[in-house]
Amino acid sequence: MANSKKSQKNSAFLKRQAHGNTETVTHALSLELNAFLVKHLHTGDLKPALLLALSGGLDSMVLLQLLAAARAAIPFDLHAMHVHHGISTNADRWAAFCSAQCQQLDVPLQLVHVNVAGNPDYKNSEQGIEAEARELRYHALFTYASEGRLPDFVLTAHHQDDQAETLLLQLFRGAGVKGLSSMAAVDNARRLLRPLLGVSRQSLLAYALQHDMQWCDDESNDNTQYERNFVRHEVMPVLETRYKSIKAVLARTASHMAEASELLEVLARQDAENTLADNSVGLPELAQLTNARAKNVLRWWFSCNGLAMPAAEHLNEIVDQLFNSRKDADLNIRLQHLYLRKYQQRAYLCEDKAAEPFDMVWNGEAELILPSGGKLYFKPVLGAGLALKQGVTKLRITNRDGGERFKPDALRPTRTLKYLLQEVNMPPWQRQYMPLIYWEDKLACVPGVGISCELQAQPDEPGLEISWQDSAY
Repeated sequence: MANSKKSQKNSAFLKRQAHGNTETVTHALSLELNAFLVKHLHTGDLKPALLLALSGGLDSMVLLQLLAAARAAIPFDLHAMHVHHGISTNADRWAAFCSAQCQQLDVPLQLVHVNVAGNPDYKNSEQGIEAEARELRYHALFTYASEGRLPDFVLTAHHQDDQAETLLLQLFRGAGVKGLSSMAAVDNARRLLRPLLGVSRQSLLAYALQHDMQWCDDESNDNTQYERNFVRHEVMPVLETRYKSIKAVLARTASHMAEASELLEVLARQDAENTLADNSVGLPELAQLTNARAKNVLRWWFSCNGLAMPAAEHLNEIVDQLFNSRKDADLNIRLQHLYLRKYQQRAYLCEDKAAEPFDMVWNGEAELILPSGGKLYFKPVLGAGLALKQGVTKLRITNRDGGERFKPDALRPTRTLKYLLQEVNMPPWQRQYMPLIYWEDKLACVPGVGISCELQAQPDEPGLEISWQDSAY
């Protein structure tokens, strides 16, 4: 329910501190936020569009007021979103409160209802509820579009105390450097900004009290069955009795870990130049690296493909199987939504998809999406590709039927397609759903192998270059 300085549980000392320090606290927060926005918002023909994740709690209400005021000095469009999880009996009142506050500040509010318990992945546990609610909340935020336009950035009100708690939680879980870097103030890849990450909760509370603000208290924040609440209410107070500045110190440590993580990523990119090609890793090249650098490359590669980091023991097992299994071993390790596979001394990340028959017609499009999720690209070129003088206007595209024969080189005999695919080291699982391109009844093009020698464009002749991108890459 809504709260204010009259009902908030706090000491008289905090109230006096806020009153005696009015200009300093207010000016510092406003100045810090404005400087952050000026640094990270790039104006163009359109004003940047910002979407605030608004729970109605103290932190997000302070950020809402600061952002609303900042519009007078910095050009940007501000919207807010309140996600109604329907878990608490107070959820309707929180939604109504957020709506009223946004109306007062002239900030458009999007109210989104999600059903946590109705999700098929929902697990009947307190941690399951928390994780599922967070996942649905972020999905709603990052997919929201106003008049067809996605926000340039989603903003959350995470602060210094949250950062300290996150680092401890990651430490308790045995996270590596990347996990210990915790939250970033700027996450361009996700279009996410956390402008209050360097601000303590005490400063936010002082600001709210001094401005006689109202906010909502979520009763679940007192439930120490949740990991974060246990750290906040049971662990952190004990640490603060000995180390008064523990929250700021832990937040600073997270910043150090973020710098170390950035350096590891730079090293991984450098090492990947010699090991990674077409989103597959060369194992002989990887074996030339130290074990630590090899694992660093694999972590970076997994992250580039949207995979969560495997546990240390699991990663060690993966490295052992990649390097020590037989050359012809059918390696198939599941990593969330992808499978790690091995072929001809290269490691691949693949989707597990069935080879369904398809039969399509190309009518001049630059790009054609295949049923498997892959894409065919068609590019007019000169002196290469499929000769357009043949009167090519339509092409038939289908998958393998078996027994096909093909001759891309006039100086070599006709070979079975199976032989040619083995020759170019195409993994067996790709061959099942790769597209074949026919002109009339003749196999004209096999992506990655070549053009039929009879249909190749000659020098100075117009041609059509055809390339295939598998959906897993």
